Amino acid sequence: MNANMLSTLGAGFTDAALGSQAVFRSALHALAHPGRIVELSHDAQVPSQGHGASAALLLALLDPDCRLWLSPSIAGSDAAAWLRFHTGCVLVDEPAQAQFAWIGEGDACPPLDAFAQGSDAYPDQSATCVIDVANVMDVSAPAEGSAPRWTLRGPGIQERNAIVVEGLAPAFTTQWSANHALFPRGVDVFLAAPQRIVGLPRTTRIEQEA
Repeated sequence: MNANMLSTLGAGFTDAALGSQAVFRSALHALAHPGRIVELSHDAQVPSQGHGASAALLLALLDPDCRLWLSPSIAGSDAAAWLRFHTGCVLVDEPAQAQFAWIGEGDACPPLDAFAQGSDAYPDQSATCVIDVANVMDVSAPAEGSAPRWTLRGPGIQERNAIVVEGLAPAFTTQWSANHALFPRGVDVFLAAPQRIVGLPRTTRIEQEA
């Protein structure tokens, strides 16, 4: 990374410790309450490519011991250099090598079983995937086009949560059912709109309505 490239990178959190802690708490809240929409406030100067919520989330989660896989639109952008500079993370070429992954909106998401699944003895060794979507909202909000409605059930949900997700491939819910069946193995996912996230731990069941 040359000096000219460094000079064009945006800053991370104004206060690295407090900024990371605030975003990390939001991430934990999202995973503890699957399907709950969490607004992600931060002051980082995020890259031009990819959603700002995803960039801030990974900025808080990554460190030099973490291996990160990026989908093509993210890998070929300033986002890769920005995360490498601010977190020291290691970029890997194959999804199976990664502890974390960032899939840009419009990029094909690898099959969820292409990522590290962990084991029954060490389920924490599975991957966490951050997937950019056009939008995610409560069912009470008007959705564009034919975005599917999801009903979510499982730990952390009182009876059920219902959300609408825009910009995610239809095959995701089929893959998610297989991922859920692997428990305690399987990946965890964050869906990220530009300024909000939704947590999907592997314990969550998704029912999709057309």
